[in-house]
Amino acid sequence: MSKISKFGRRYDREFKEKAIALVLGGRSQGEVSRDLGVSLWSLGEWIKKAKGGHVPTQAAALGAESEEQRELRRLRQENDYLREQREILKKALGICSVQMPGNASR
Repeated sequence: MSKISKFGRRYDREFKEKAIALVLGGRSQGEVSRDLGVSLWSLGEWIKKAKGGHVPTQAAALGAESEEQRELRRLRQENDYLREQREILKKALGICSVQMPGNASR
């Protein structure tokens, strides 16, 4: 996903492609930026480069999609996102529901 260097985070090509695909699929830049933990400026630069001809392979294919294909892809991405959120919540519930021993408070 990302690597932190002395210049900040570095994101791999696949991560950038997926972020661009989310925006081109209909989600707002602000929403995608917040959800992925990427600065709004960085996301905007990636999109600007994609629209300027420096298009990653997956994002290039998005321009040729029909409206139904775009909606289906967007719904699948949203479904994947919601599944990930559900798994995170399940893990958090498991952590929170662990009972502490009765005499641990003494």
